[in-house]
This record gives sequence, structure tokens and C-alpha cells, in this order.
Amino acid sequence: MAELATIARPYAEALFKAQASDLAGTAGWLDALAAVADNAQLQQFADNPRVTDAQVYDLVSGVVQKHVSLPAAGQNFLRLLIENRRLGALSVIAQQFRALMNAQSGTADAVVYSAFPMDATALSGLSATLEKRFARKLNVSVQQDASLIGGIRVVVGDEVLDTSVKARLEQMKAALTA
Repeated sequence: MAELATIARPYAEALFKAQASDLAGTAGWLDALAAVADNAQLQQFADNPRVTDAQVYDLVSGVVQKHVSLPAAGQNFLRLLIENRRLGALSVIAQQFRALMNAQSGTADAVVYSAFPMDATALSGLSATLEKRFARKLNVSVQQDASLIGGIRVVVGDEVLDTSVKARLEQMKAALTA
């Protein structure tokens, strides 16, 4: 994985510098491209020596265009990645681009795993509490995970705050078997 990160870094940095005037818009289409490029069947198709770069481009851009408008810069970036056989690094490029954006704005991405759906009011209150706890502005997204039984698990970068019932049960199990 370190090799992929090394390959992705120059692309992410160049895209960040080139798209400095519209970072949020770029992040949107870049995330859409990354989601499509992560598909295993697409990767197999792109790696086929009988398939031309134009065919791969048409397939990827066609799927992405259904969800988000791909500007000229996005089209050129996609062509560049396909020509250089770097389509597999697209998700890492998107992660590194988002990290550069967060570093510039002083924010961080936070993923809240919840056993149950959260309404907007609860999410805004939780977001304010988490920003105080982690001492920075957070871009909060929620994912439902029924295996938590109850409570939440928050991941901000490499920090984890786990207040789920599942975690508490595992702590009790460890204490009883120790």
C-alpha cells in the first residue's frame, strides 16, 4: 500500500495546485471517479491488453456522468490516469487530495458509525460535541452499523472514540477472562 501512496501523491498534489480555485467541486468529481474506479470488474477491463484507452475512458466517464458532471479538468485528469495506467491509484489520489484540502482548511473527516439512523438534529448536536472533543472542525458523515448494538463509534483520522455497546461488552469480557 505504501507504493500506491507514493504513486498517488504527485497526482494529488498537482491536482490540488491546479484546481486551487475550486477545491470542493474537484473533490466531488474526484470522489465519484474514485468510487467507479474501485470496481474490480472495471479494473479487470482496464487491465485487458485488448481494450484501448479510449474504451476505458468512455466506460468510466459514462458511468461518472450519470452521477456528477465531469468538467474538462476532470476529463483530462481521467485521460492522464488511464494513459499512465494509474486508474488503480485513483481512490488513494482522492484520499490524499481530501487530506490536502483538510490540512489547508484546518478540518478533518470524521466517520460516525451508529447502530441506528440519526436525524439531523441529533447529528448537529453530536457534531458540535465531537468538534470540542477533537479540538478541530470536522466534516461528519454517518454510516449505519447494526453490529454495534447501540451507541456510536467515531473515527477521525487515526483516532477512535468507541462508546458502543459492543465495545463495552468486549471490555467486560476481557476484564472477566483476565
